[in-house]
Amino acid sequence: MTRFGFKCEFGVMGRESLTSKAANFRICNVSGCATELLEVRSEDPTLHVLFIPGNPGIVTYYKDFVESLYDQLGGSASVTAVGHISHSKKDWENGRFFSLQEQIDHKVEFMRQEMQNSRTPLLLVGHSIGSYISMEILRKCPEKVTYCIGLYPFLTLNPGSMKQSMIKNISASSIICAAVSLIVASLGSLPSRFSRFIVANSLGKSWSPLAIKATCTHLLQYHTMRNVLFMAMTEFKQLPEVPDWAFLRANREKIAFLFGLDDHWGPLHVLEEISKTIPEITLAIEREGHTHSFSCTEAGSVWVAEHIVSLIKARILTSNQRI
Repeated sequence: MTRFGFKCEFGVMGRESLTSKAANFRICNVSGCATELLEVRSEDPTLHVLFIPGNPGIVTYYKDFVESLYDQLGGSASVTAVGHISHSKKDWENGRFFSLQEQIDHKVEFMRQEMQNSRTPLLLVGHSIGSYISMEILRKCPEKVTYCIGLYPFLTLNPGSMKQSMIKNISASSIICAAVSLIVASLGSLPSRFSRFIVANSLGKSWSPLAIKATCTHLLQYHTMRNVLFMAMTEFKQLPEVPDWAFLRANREKIAFLFGLDDHWGPLHVLEEISKTIPEITLAIEREGHTHSFSCTEAGSVWVAEHIVSLIKARILTSNQRI
């Protein structure tokens, strides 16, 4: 088992700490597809955190989270968030749609391309459907992944959710998807002060300015919305009705999940099923009221980053005891 070897202690640190760095945005090419990244690089990393977003897979939603996680790890880890193909401000892929499986393959290829020669332990963190993608990366590259954390995980279908049923029906119709995307794009074509006002007073009443800006610049685009809905459609086709118990059992020491209250994407009955079937997996429930869209508020981003740090600390202690 790979051992974490941090060279300095880490804990909860404010943005004013000496380790604070702003996350850098860059675009790289992965298998011919433009890929948006948000990253904070450590000068001497003893851990690399690779973050997989949910759907929408817009990395700028997670800026506060990425920076907070880097801070709380004391600058000893590099943190990289990799966006989904064509969930971007510009239509780099000329109107192509990408399925869940294509997004999974894209993340695997990114990891092989960017981290092939790295000996730094790799920690995967996924949000929502990003948790499922992270599990698939672990399945395909078990030797490269030291630990895998799923946040508000969307792992299985939830037939009892009216919201899921509504999204499933919308995403299944190309005509409805096109109409919804046109409406969304029309909002995005408004002067920025108007689109931000609409978002701030509807979806984003409690959201941070960063989340509102990410919505206006990235989500209110025809190509992005079509890809969000197309990916959702393939999620409902690909995700199972029950977890892959054999896989979870075989990797129980490498996996941890954080569930939220009243979250139809990751309902508590899934947590209960996991707990009863594989009690060795690390499970937790967020009870602070940050919701599934934790990254859209600074408080949610900081709290979830703190939780991840606590899991890493526990993991280090466990690893040390076994060596």
